[in-house]
Amino acid sequence: MTRRVVQPTFVTHLPKELVPLAKLSPDDPTTVEVFECCINGQEIAPAYTEQNDPIEQRERLEHQAGGEQQKLDEDFLVALEHGMPPAGGMGLGIDRLCMMLLGQESIRDVILFPQLKPK
Repeated sequence: MTRRVVQPTFVTHLPKELVPLAKLSPDDPTTVEVFECCINGQEIAPAYTEQNDPIEQRERLEHQAGGEQQKLDEDFLVALEHGMPPAGGMGLGIDRLCMMLLGQESIRDVILFPQLKPK
C-alpha cells in the first residue's frame, strides 16, 4: 500500500539502514533517532541524532560498504573511538525551501547550477 503525505508531517524512527550515521532508538534497535519535516510529500528538513558509538558505527558502515574496505572512512571511525559527545543537527536546504514555495516538483527547476538543468 502506497501512502502520500500531503499535510505538513514529521516522519520519525526510520529503519536504521536508511540513515547509517544516526543513533539507534533506545526503544527499538531496528530504527534510528531521526525526524524529517515533510510538506506536500517532499522532505524539507531532515534531522537526526549523530551515532557516537564507534562499534555500532563501524558495523553499519561495513554493512553499507558491502565488503569493500576502501569505502570505509577509517579516520572518522578512529576519531569516534577517541570519543564524540552527543550531537545532532537539522538541514534546511534553500533549494528544498524554494521547491516548496515555488511549487516545483524537481530540484533541478530551482537549483542555480546551469550544468544540472535539462537541455
